[in-house]
Amino acid sequence: MKLISWNVAGFRACLQKGFLDFFEQEKAEVYCLQEVKALPEQIDFHPEGYFEYIYPAEKKGYSGTAIYTKVKPISVTYGMGLEEHDHEGRVITAEFEEFYLVNEYVPNVKRDLSRLDYRMVWEDDFKNYLKKLEKNKPVIVCGDFNVAHTEMDIKNAKANRGNAGFTDEERGKFTDLLNAGFIDTFRFQHPDVTDKYTWWSFMGNAREKNVGWRIDYFVISHSIENKLEDSMIFDHVYGSDHCPIGVVVKMK
Repeated sequence: MKLISWNVAGFRACLQKGFLDFFEQEKAEVYCLQEVKALPEQIDFHPEGYFEYIYPAEKKGYSGTAIYTKVKPISVTYGMGLEEHDHEGRVITAEFEEFYLVNEYVPNVKRDLSRLDYRMVWEDDFKNYLKKLEKNKPVIVCGDFNVAHTEMDIKNAKANRGNAGFTDEERGKFTDLLNAGFIDTFRFQHPDVTDKYTWWSFMGNAREKNVGWRIDYFVISHSIENKLEDSMIFDHVYGSDHCPIGVVVKMK
């Protein structure tokens, strides 16, 4: 089963910038999107053979997630079931026979770090949410985690330390998640690879120079690491300031 995740930075815009070509080329069973920025009725994309689940933020034109899947889920839930987190369309959970798939868009702490305290609460609550799911079956989590975990995951580590997305606090929470029984699939398969990123600033020709950050991930339960066949970064694909990422897992 091939699963793909992409922060599309506005789905309607991305649809005009090559999304369809990528979608048809990869022929994945599941596509998870973040930062959709649209209501379901505003999205003119209904691929044949796919079930679609869209979770917009209450604030129009902001955040939002979506899942397109060929395999019909047993159930789909929106949010974490926590009032303080469930207004921004950030989490969709699809239950399949062998695993839960969680598509998430982690809150950005903002440039002035004004949302860092909230982010720390989010991180703890999200980890607890995943561990509750894991009591029933393994979990596959994907999306924009809004953090470069290690210095290998960012081009200019020293210059960016303490900046949004590379604070010690954010990086520490990602470490906590891995220590709770999850693995970063790309780093698991490619422990020594550098200069592979998933997000680039629009400023300073960062994409052309590959001055980027790896902030989009597939994270899976340790118990199914033997089912991981491949982990990919599609850094040649444009259409957003993020590029798509993917995994292939040995599932029914």
